[in-house]
Amino acid sequence: MRLSQFHLHTSKEIPADAEIVSHKLMLKAGMIRKLASGLYTWTPLGLRVLRKVERAVREEMDAAGAIEMLMPSVQPKELWEETGRWEKFGGQLLKIRDRKEAWYCYGPTHEEVVTDFARNELSSYKQLPVCFYQVQTKFRDEIRPRFGVMRAREFLMKDAYSFHLGDADLDRQYRVMYDAYSRIFSRLGLGFRAVFADTGAIGGSASHEFHVLADSGEDAIAFCDGSDYAANVELAEALAPGARPVASETLRKVETPTQKTCEAVAELLGIGLQRTVKSVALFGNVRDGDAPDQKPGFVLALVRGDHSVNEIKLAKLDGMADYRLATEAEILEHLGGAPGFLGPVAPKQPITVIADRSVAAMADFVVGANETGYHLAGVNWGRDLPEPAVVADIRNVVEGDPSPDGKGTLAIARGIEVGHIFQLGRKYAEAMGCTVLDDSGKAATPTMGCYGIGVSRIVAAAIEQNHDDNGIAWPEAMAPWQVAVCVINPKKDAAVAEAAEALYRELAAAGLEVVLDDRGLRPGAMFADIELIGIPHRVVVSERGLAAGTFEYRQRRAEAAENLDRAALGQRLGIGGGN
Repeated sequence: MRLSQFHLHTSKEIPADAEIVSHKLMLKAGMIRKLASGLYTWTPLGLRVLRKVERAVREEMDAAGAIEMLMPSVQPKELWEETGRWEKFGGQLLKIRDRKEAWYCYGPTHEEVVTDFARNELSSYKQLPVCFYQVQTKFRDEIRPRFGVMRAREFLMKDAYSFHLGDADLDRQYRVMYDAYSRIFSRLGLGFRAVFADTGAIGGSASHEFHVLADSGEDAIAFCDGSDYAANVELAEALAPGARPVASETLRKVETPTQKTCEAVAELLGIGLQRTVKSVALFGNVRDGDAPDQKPGFVLALVRGDHSVNEIKLAKLDGMADYRLATEAEILEHLGGAPGFLGPVAPKQPITVIADRSVAAMADFVVGANETGYHLAGVNWGRDLPEPAVVADIRNVVEGDPSPDGKGTLAIARGIEVGHIFQLGRKYAEAMGCTVLDDSGKAATPTMGCYGIGVSRIVAAAIEQNHDDNGIAWPEAMAPWQVAVCVINPKKDAAVAEAAEALYRELAAAGLEVVLDDRGLRPGAMFADIELIGIPHRVVVSERGLAAGTFEYRQRRAEAAENLDRAALGQRLGIGGGN
């Protein structure tokens, strides 16, 4: 490829809405161009990188025994109604009507479509197990598209779906996909972690997320320093602490005129933040005593002042699946106080208290007094208020917590989710009446697995992990080209142009992906472009080098260039010596 015949349009300007490094650099390098909110055109340069990722994904999926197919991106409403997701999926589902007023959606995922395919194509256990996959554009109508292709509305995804007669075979396939994903990200040269994760809207019994590690990652990952345990913070268990200490303080009201946060109260009282308790007012479905039925009721969720509520864990508790924040009027009715001064002691109306494990083990703690300008200190369970109705793990783990596997302590890293695998079970097959005949001739519902990779998201995640002040520094497997041959003054010196052309052809013949920068730019501008777009190896052909019998070589992350003869250059590029 010759850059004089390629569309490369780099830019010095960065749009104001470009917040993260990958978004800025993809725009500066000319990899993407914004069409509308959350919609991007991939330029020829960007597409070269995207295709590298696609190729790695396809080859590893094929090697793992998956079979490629292609399903429609536009899906009929009736399929989604069979699974109840037409309404449940929420505002991310882009709903459209055709000229006959029939409803469709632009597919954000394809569980319904592939299950419909399976119920019409699979009839016998002899056709199982089978795993289908596709690489296709998806659309999710994000409330706030941002971060370029990292959180776009339209994106390229690889989604795979497997069908099995029994759970043991699903377990086997799940491990096959886990290993295939690990190979994909290793092959692309990315630092990553696979972590236990919540199944979310897709559903199922087990799942793992694959995260590219980057300081800018939106997700927090908890991992053990003494084992291979790793989990999304949303799922990582916070173990119960030891026994509750004996009460040693008396209950007392303390004046906190402007202190509405646990941090401010702890500072005023001169105590550690871990001595305070944070109260979160909610409405969920609760039981009145031993009554069998649940009804909407006021809930006060308690976590230690130095901890934060984990919304995923809280929503998994009985009756809390659809909880919401309480209104100020509801807070006033049940507690009598204003936000910032709330607590579980002496409420005005009956409430349900859900205490995190760490709070249930506390003594002599500080909570809001349900009176503006006051908190209560020296609070103790059983003496000053009833034992909590529910004690559960409802907090996010923090650095230094004991690992759930008992083999060390937890550390926290940031990650960008680029892959997710699920054991779906029979949820979709049962809802859509998908059955096959088993070996005894009886109808059996197959169990399913689901395996997704954000192909376009990987490109942005790789940049977040691999960049410097000069631009992108691609892992070699993802770079648009491996080597850039840069020519100094090609129009003014025929010998230089001829030597560069010969080197370009020789490297290409040796199997390297090489681009010849023959645009005739000044060295500074040319080198800046090559660094910005992240080419791993740069070779400069100049009049001075020809006279000395050398080429100027620089690896993308090296601090300085080297002058190498042809044999040494070949060794640097992994193709042996030369003439």
